Amino acid sequence: MLRTLWVTGGILLIAGGISAFVSPPARGDQPLELPISIGQVDTDALVRTGLEFEQQRQWGDAIQHYETALRQHPDDETFRQRLLVCRLHFDVQRRYQDASFVKSIREIGMQQALDLYTEMLGNMESHYVDGIDWKRLARHGSASLEVALTEPLFLKTLLSDADPDAVETFRLSIHRHVLDRDTRSRQDLRSIAAQVAGLGKNELGLDTTAVVLEFACGAISALDPYSRFLTSGQLEETFSGIEGNFVGLGIELKAQSDRLQVVNVITGGPAAEAGLVPGDAIVQVDKTLTSEVSPDFAADLLRGPEGSFVGLEVVDAAGKTRSLWVPRRRVEIPCVENVHMVDPANGIAYLRLTSFQKTTTREIEKALWDLHRLGMKSLIVDVRGNPGGLLTAAVEVADRFLPEGRIVTTRGRNVRENFDYSAHRTNTWNVPLTVLIDPDSASASEIFAGAIHDHNRGRLVGQKSYGKGSVQGIFRMQSANCGLCLTTAKFYSPSGQAISDRGVVPDVLVEPTYIAARPNERGEITTDADDRVLQRAIETIREGTRLSSLPR
Repeated sequence: MLRTLWVTGGILLIAGGISAFVSPPARGDQPLELPISIGQVDTDALVRTGLEFEQQRQWGDAIQHYETALRQHPDDETFRQRLLVCRLHFDVQRRYQDASFVKSIREIGMQQALDLYTEMLGNMESHYVDGIDWKRLARHGSASLEVALTEPLFLKTLLSDADPDAVETFRLSIHRHVLDRDTRSRQDLRSIAAQVAGLGKNELGLDTTAVVLEFACGAISALDPYSRFLTSGQLEETFSGIEGNFVGLGIELKAQSDRLQVVNVITGGPAAEAGLVPGDAIVQVDKTLTSEVSPDFAADLLRGPEGSFVGLEVVDAAGKTRSLWVPRRRVEIPCVENVHMVDPANGIAYLRLTSFQKTTTREIEKALWDLHRLGMKSLIVDVRGNPGGLLTAAVEVADRFLPEGRIVTTRGRNVRENFDYSAHRTNTWNVPLTVLIDPDSASASEIFAGAIHDHNRGRLVGQKSYGKGSVQGIFRMQSANCGLCLTTAKFYSPSGQAISDRGVVPDVLVEPTYIAARPNERGEITTDADDRVLQRAIETIREGTRLSSLPR
């Protein structure tokens, strides 16, 4: 079993459990009558908007909408329940767009799937940060299967010839098999999944492996927003992110309704060499038009084995179309970007830290020496938009600026998850520090920012961070080629402050702005002068005391 500690935010998965599945209204049906408890007029409008997304099966948009609504109305159970249902739909859709997942259904037999389910439940029992509620996991597993039986892609893949009325009759009966059974151990849950799988096979001809995997995926998503099943493809992508390299084209994309918008192109990667630039839009991948498939499916078509090629039809910002033939190869992902002197006259340096991976410490050390040679007297570290990464990388980066003291503490239900990470005096830079944060600075970014803040080592400028204070372990399963991302601990800043749901609060609050010197979707490069948060940080530094930037 391979396990890696991973702290990252913004994963679209379910938080909490549900007692029963409530399907969204079909297009043209009357809206559901849902209880409204806070701000009647405001929440009425928010519910209507969310249901419109659901009616159009725009699950990603619906999730984002309900998450925003919950931040405004955190006690509203209507939004919470709709969010849970939408996340279930989103997860099923994602799984069945993943070729590696569909392939595993064809290759894994029912007994192997049950062994995998039991192995995952065993990991939850041993390593999950909180106690396990077996009944909740069982109900969530059955709810995942109920949702899957309403998803067109699931039905097309597994039940294309089934009678719709028979499918609906079976779907409505699933929950009874959970309510009537003991749910006190993982063996009980295995038995329930096996029984339902057998019924699905007998009544619909439904693949038994698919049924068991829905129970497994649903159980995992019941735990928290960050615990999730990893298909073989997702598992390899996760480890590629940790290592700082992946096989692909070397582009960052933004999904749009009919195209994949190129937001960033990695220098030296195959896409850059083929002539792709920020602002381009991919409208066809090989023979598939992006307007005819979901953005996730189109993005999956870009993946492939190292050394293979993919044909792209690309429209530039001026509307001109061109065809490209781009190789797939291993691409190094830089995590330190835009290293430069933002105010040479006053010795103010800047770097942007995009993620925390195995190469981060090496990259940031090189950047610091480059800036030192340019006359750095103070430093701005920008972690806006940084979703996290390796816990150890965040600790190592903080250690570069803290001579001593605690950096972060982790605490789990299993004592093996309890660690106190402290700074060491060697190779410490005492350059005055300012850290830029925003609501998308999460997890490992919050470990770094929280340590700097609690030790009064620097000032934080921007907006409150995301508030994701948990640690995930990445487990490679033995029963099948897939993985489990499982929350194993919660982390606390040096002052003992829990980060979860609180975030890190800046010393200087500045209204949001975009990230400096990063191409937008039109290919336009923003400048330092346009960045309100960065300019406020520069003003703050000019007001402060300047110290030597030499390491000691």
